[in-house]
Amino acid sequence: MKRLAFAFVGTALFALGACNNKNQDAVQNAEMNQPNADQLNEIANQAAMDAANSEAAALKAQNQALQEENAAVDNTVNPREADEQNVSGM
Repeated sequence: MKRLAFAFVGTALFALGACNNKNQDAVQNAEMNQPNADQLNEIANQAAMDAANSEAAALKAQNQALQEENAAVDNTVNPREADEQNVSGM
């Protein structure tokens, strides 16, 4: 089993060694397709603005939902509290 493993590893090393990594055309094409620093900064700034805008929209929706919930709360006056406030002449 060890001999078979060594044979596979040796074959893989020879196969990888045969790969040509000095193809300058492929390297230059890969470098040409990379965005420059200004483009990367613009993309990062746009992503940050999108995140901030979506966070603001979520907070606005949450605030509106809380306001609607608070408006729906029963604000009737407890009769006992009204009687307690109506003791000014005692």
